[in-house]
Amino acid sequence: MTATVTYDGNLRCTLTHLLSNTQINTDAPPDNHGKGEAFSPTDLCAVSLASCMLTIMGMRVRNRGVSIDGARAEVTKVMAAHPRRIARIEIRIHMPPNNYSDEDKALFEHIAHTCPVALSLHPDIVQHVEFVW
Repeated sequence: MTATVTYDGNLRCTLTHLLSNTQINTDAPPDNHGKGEAFSPTDLCAVSLASCMLTIMGMRVRNRGVSIDGARAEVTKVMAAHPRRIARIEIRIHMPPNNYSDEDKALFEHIAHTCPVALSLHPDIVQHVEFVW
């Protein structure tokens, strides 16, 4: 088992990662009857995509002498209705200053489109990724 999820009431849940005992709270967004006082489940899905991209990038270049420490991603989640679902995830990745080779840049872009979360999302979800070098 990876985690537990407890429904706390009032459209809120507590997620507990069993290995570390780290907890995350979720709340329904204001446009769906919640208070928006924490990440919504769909927010977590969208930011998980960006987190996966950055993590895999860090893994792949760690032994190549290339640092991406300080890289950050801006994430925008766009919802659709009927049925309510994530329609689009827009990610702008700001890379820290470095002399990235064309090979490095191509690798990062490849990772962004093939990380485990990217490959796990439904193909109808548009994944728009932009790099800021």
